[in-house]
Amino acid sequence: MTVISKTPPPVKADPNLFGAPCPQPVMPVGVPEDTAAMMQGVQMRDNPAEWAFVRLSKMIEAFEAGIDKDEEVAASLVGVPGDGTMRIEDVGFWGPDLILFFGKNGDGKPVRLIQHYGQINVMLSVAKKPEDRPARRIGFQLSELVEKTNPKP
Repeated sequence: MTVISKTPPPVKADPNLFGAPCPQPVMPVGVPEDTAAMMQGVQMRDNPAEWAFVRLSKMIEAFEAGIDKDEEVAASLVGVPGDGTMRIEDVGFWGPDLILFFGKNGDGKPVRLIQHYGQINVMLSVAKKPEDRPARRIGFQLSELVEKTNPKP
């Protein structure tokens, strides 16, 4: 006897949601991030990895605005071996489901974290920049990428 199974159609979100303005984040009183700046010009995305990347990029940029000129954004990533800290040099995505973190570990060796968008747990922190160069700010370059990929209304 042959059993034929039908695969259910994929679940699709309402297309009217995409290209809509970004929902406002809910932040505790006294958190220094400027929510209006984080939301500036950002549209929702159909691709879940891209949508997670967009919001993560905006949060990194807002976090960087409050650190000293001799410091850089670092991150503690849950599920990473060792202390799980990496100096973030770039962030990307591979839709529909992967977020990519590029950086260096505490020994200065290159690391790359590939994580499912549903598993992201990132604690942004501050690390002293190396003495041999100016502090890097990745938030601005990430925001430029967000703008380039922004859906047209």
